[in-house]
Amino acid sequence: MTADQLAQRSETPERRIKWSYMDHWRSNGPAGPVDQWHSHRTMSSFLKQIKAVGFDAIDTFDFRLWQMYGDYGGPAKYQEMVQDHGLERIVNIFHAADYDLRNYAPHVPETHENILEDFRVTMGHWSSVELDNIIVMPATLYYDMEPVTEDKLKISAELWNKVGEITAGYGVKLTCHHEFFCGIQSEPDIEVFYSYTDPRYVSLFIDTAQHCIASVDPVALYRRHAHRVSGFHFKDTRNVAAGDDHRHRPDSEIMAPTTGKWFYEMGTPHGLVDFEAMMTAVRDNDYRGWISVEHDKANKDGGDYAESTAIARWYAVNVLEKIYR
Repeated sequence: MTADQLAQRSETPERRIKWSYMDHWRSNGPAGPVDQWHSHRTMSSFLKQIKAVGFDAIDTFDFRLWQMYGDYGGPAKYQEMVQDHGLERIVNIFHAADYDLRNYAPHVPETHENILEDFRVTMGHWSSVELDNIIVMPATLYYDMEPVTEDKLKISAELWNKVGEITAGYGVKLTCHHEFFCGIQSEPDIEVFYSYTDPRYVSLFIDTAQHCIASVDPVALYRRHAHRVSGFHFKDTRNVAAGDDHRHRPDSEIMAPTTGKWFYEMGTPHGLVDFEAMMTAVRDNDYRGWISVEHDKANKDGGDYAESTAIARWYAVNVLEKIYR
């Protein structure tokens, strides 16, 4: 590095926030939507677009593990491709478990050993890359947990404390993401759940849209629990769940009859998330680290992932980074 480059780096203000992109994505192909994991070419195109609009890294789902092994040679080799496209690394993985009352339900103690073994195996598979968080939905779907009781919340918390010990052994935080249709989604239940979890082992991951849909103010929730928040999904919504929206099988995000499209990018008209207040709270609590942008099902109702991603990045740069960066 030249003397001029070193001088320029020393003059550049420290960035407290970096931006990662959670890799929901579809592009339009001749036969319909194409997932970026379809081929090396589609993956390269995806990573180029993410880098071009200014993201620093990506998040992904841990069920992509087998595609990484089959198509790239494993997580480390896939991450090399990510880095070859100018992105830093994989920051977080979302552990999208197949919840089942028979063998995988946090509020059912008889299933706990199976869940613990799943995480022992999972963390071993991912040990070749540096991760910040493994993100989990901390409960089954709502209709499989109701009635939600304090005892069930305590049993669930005890499980995640043990899981967090496992992930901490790999230098990774176990962090909980509360979908509006999961068993732990109301404000009172969230508060009881975290009262029983150990902050050394269980963190909170704020999804701005999911909390709004569940009638929980994400800004107030963050301010109360900022000391144990390990990350964010920044996305917007225009709707609050009504009636039994959170109870529809098999997936309320698809089956709820009141709303065709739940999620929108930051900056959408009529969005319910107050992102400026959210970013102010992030600044006030001196949060330093990654914020993930997510666009779940962005292509519904004529939407487009690439367009949503570019608009969200514009909003991050021109609105949010003026508050805190």
